[in-house]
Amino acid sequence: MGTSFIGHIDSDCFYVSCERIRSYSLRGVPCGVLGNQGACVIAKSYELKSYGVKTGHPIWEAKKLCPHAVFVKRDFRWYEVISRKLLDLLKTVSPLVEYYSIDEMFFDASELSRYFQLPLEAATRALQTLVQDQIGVPVSIGIAPSRTLAKLGSDTAKPFGVQVIEKDCESFLRSQPVGELCGIGSRSAKKLHDRNIRTCWDYRQADRLMIRNLLTIKGEALWWELRGDATNPIQTSRPPHKAIARGGSCGGKTLDPDRIRAWAVRNIERLIEALDHHRVYAGHISLQIDANKTALWLGRTPLAVPSASFRTIYDAVMPMLAAAPTSHPVSHMHIIAENLTWRDKIQKSLFFEEAQSPLDQLKRDINQKLGRFVIRSAETLPLHEIYHDATHNYDICDISGKMCF
Repeated sequence: MGTSFIGHIDSDCFYVSCERIRSYSLRGVPCGVLGNQGACVIAKSYELKSYGVKTGHPIWEAKKLCPHAVFVKRDFRWYEVISRKLLDLLKTVSPLVEYYSIDEMFFDASELSRYFQLPLEAATRALQTLVQDQIGVPVSIGIAPSRTLAKLGSDTAKPFGVQVIEKDCESFLRSQPVGELCGIGSRSAKKLHDRNIRTCWDYRQADRLMIRNLLTIKGEALWWELRGDATNPIQTSRPPHKAIARGGSCGGKTLDPDRIRAWAVRNIERLIEALDHHRVYAGHISLQIDANKTALWLGRTPLAVPSASFRTIYDAVMPMLAAAPTSHPVSHMHIIAENLTWRDKIQKSLFFEEAQSPLDQLKRDINQKLGRFVIRSAETLPLHEIYHDATHNYDICDISGKMCF
């Protein structure tokens, strides 16, 4: 559906802003949000950023840079609640809203002026104020004829600004380095620089076919978007996943086979939960084991039939785990489901086995009724931390509304 204006709303320091909603003492002070293990900064306030603290800094380094900073452990469930409130509010002022991520959304801004009975820029500020008053989160908003321009506008308006971009926006595009474009990574930026294309305006003025030859059809789509011709409409539903993965840090480096096996089982249980949520079965299972974030080993096993059964996936993962090198301590692990099949479209054969056993279904039903991971495999018992810290029940990939929406 075509729209004359597309809006992009981006929350400022979203995790910190969510924490400040329920804790007034955090307002105006340098504040950081810590990750799963409570060791690294995953979000920071502008006050903390001014001291040089960056995302990914260990807390002991952040404390050296800003000794009086306040740090809180992340609570993704709370952030999801706030994100849903923002989505619901946006739907009241726009006929189309795309949930782009937990803190970013695109929306049809064509009716914004009529809704607020104000000129477009004033209406955009009215929306910003409405979000601040009703949700409590500061946001930046970009309005433009295309998604790319709208996102570029909100990025440049941060913090707590609005940017309305018309189709003829030469001075604005001249001020923006081409590397700021969403979709242009460092390698693409280098290719463009080699052809003396350094600003977004240079990109827009470049030969279209040359851009297509250089950056494929995706690069050409950006070229059209920068000219204000929307090629990527607002999507109210997400395309099906090609793969679903669960994993992450193992809580530090370890050579302990019991802990490594326990992390594998925990990740299998989380993966099955995700497969259940998306109503798909896996055709292939991969296991990736990292040592200090450096790819160390990757195994891949096809399943006899598409499945979301604990026993089937466990039997696929454990031989791969046994075959993995044991000379390096494991720091990260991912289990990946690929070749996904919708559950209601699976074609059964004479030899078809049920993709989930009665035990799988019983486990899922109890956990849905009494809480996530109320029932876990006993093989996760060596992971004392996940039993003694309820925050381990959550992580960002588990939020059905970010990557998995």
